[in-house]
Amino acid sequence: MDCIFCKIVSGEIPSKKAYEDENVLAFYDLEPQAPVHILVIPKEHITSAAEIDESNSSVISKIFEAIAKIAKELDLKDGFRVVTNCGDAAGQTVKHLHYHLLGGRDFTWPPG
Repeated sequence: MDCIFCKIVSGEIPSKKAYEDENVLAFYDLEPQAPVHILVIPKEHITSAAEIDESNSSVISKIFEAIAKIAKELDLKDGFRVVTNCGDAAGQTVKHLHYHLLGGRDFTWPPG
C-alpha cells in the first residue's frame, strides 16, 4: 500500500510524535494551521470516516481518548477543535482516516 500515514506508522517516514499507543499515533502536522496542529490516526488503515463499521469502530474511542490526553498535556484548557475530512469534496488529501487536533488560537465558524 502506498499510504503516507501507513509509512509513518511503520517508521519508514519519520514524524514528530505527540502520542503513541498500540492503536493510535499522533504527530505534528508539517503545515500547521494553528499554533497546535496534530494529526491523530488509527494505526490500522481505514480510508475515511465513511469506512467506519462494527469491525473497526472501537478504535475511534481510542482516538478520542488520545485527543483528550494530548489536549490536557498541551494545556488547551481554553478550547480546541477536532476536524476530519471525508472524501475529495470535503478536502481529504490523505486517504487514511485522520483527525486534526487544532488549538492555541481562536477559531471562527463556519470555516472556509
